[in-house]
Amino acid sequence: MTRTAPPEEKAPEGATTAAALHTGTSNVRELLTRNMRQSGIYVAFVAIVALFAILTDGVSLSPINITNIILQYSYILVLAIGMVIVIIAGHIDLSVGSVVALTGAVSAVLVIQQGMPWWVGILAAIAVGVVIGAWQGFWVAYVGIPAFIVTLAGMLLFRGLTQQVLGNISLSPFPAEYQEVATGFLNGLFGGPGYDVFTLVIGALGVAGYAVSGFRTRLARITYQQPVESFPLFVARVVLVGVVVMYFAWQLANARGLPVVLIILGVLVLAYGVVTRRSVFGRQVYAIGGNLSAATLSGVKVRAVNFWIFVNMGVLSAVAGIIFSSRSNGAQPGAGNMFELDAIAAAFIGGAAVTGGVGTVVGAVVGGLIMAVMSNGMQLMGIEQPIQSAVKGIVLLLAVAFDIYNKRRAGSAR
Repeated sequence: MTRTAPPEEKAPEGATTAAALHTGTSNVRELLTRNMRQSGIYVAFVAIVALFAILTDGVSLSPINITNIILQYSYILVLAIGMVIVIIAGHIDLSVGSVVALTGAVSAVLVIQQGMPWWVGILAAIAVGVVIGAWQGFWVAYVGIPAFIVTLAGMLLFRGLTQQVLGNISLSPFPAEYQEVATGFLNGLFGGPGYDVFTLVIGALGVAGYAVSGFRTRLARITYQQPVESFPLFVARVVLVGVVVMYFAWQLANARGLPVVLIILGVLVLAYGVVTRRSVFGRQVYAIGGNLSAATLSGVKVRAVNFWIFVNMGVLSAVAGIIFSSRSNGAQPGAGNMFELDAIAAAFIGGAAVTGGVGTVVGAVVGGLIMAVMSNGMQLMGIEQPIQSAVKGIVLLLAVAFDIYNKRRAGSAR
């Protein structure tokens, strides 16, 4: 006797619609939650720029002031690039300010005291940064001492070495070629009626690169059936970024042109953006910070990756030391004081997670720019330094609180 299978029950039309609506709502919620950290930081940056433009009657957006912001805070942005990678891996580095001081001191002794060429001082500073990074990476990766302790010891050690190298005195001035690293400009390469065309061309290329990269990322997510923002929203975001970038490029073009240090910073952002998002090393860094046990079981060479993370931080600290000593036209025993806190704050404000595994290079740079705009704006308003420190502390606290809130909301949604 053949048994006939019962006919499939058809869901009511209203139930199907409700399920579809629920699925669509979930996809939108997932998209908003996933993009909130990155998108929110850009919105906050634009809002803060607009706020201080109003409070300072437009002075904060003047060509000269925008140029000064880039020159004054470039070394913090360089440190933030390295610091966010350290934080993504679940570590912290408290020694970067002392490394900035020591590398600048070594460069000053060789160039100012010994009379060597300016480029020798730069190479020597970078070499010292590599050695320092390898020293700290060894203790963290192969001995197993927590990075907090190793870099805290490094902060004291390298500050003492700085005082020893300088003989507890300041050295200045550097040759003009060395000063060009932080204070030089590329101006007049293409000419222009009252403004620098080259700066505008570089800005346009940057916007085009951002648009192409964003479009390729969007196509890749669609290919893997991941939720993406609507195309009009994507276009609006690219246009907004393009307008902001070209506005700043126009301001720079009407001031002194394109700062050399901005070119250095742009190259670092592009290079480390590719490393963190496209390379095996970058994926391993995220894996270690996200789930150390899973990364180890997956075959990630955790010790080697951690070692090179700190070598990289040492190199970027040396670059920041070169920029800072170039801008200050000398080396001082107290140089770099509290720089580590500014770099850490930039990384967290830019979206890095306290527990590791989350963060982007661009986000850290934007976080650093937020700190720079706030500091510069409050200085223009004549606000006292203690109040400035208090405001920056509150902003950092709110950024970390926002990160924790997002984690709890994501956990409760599962």
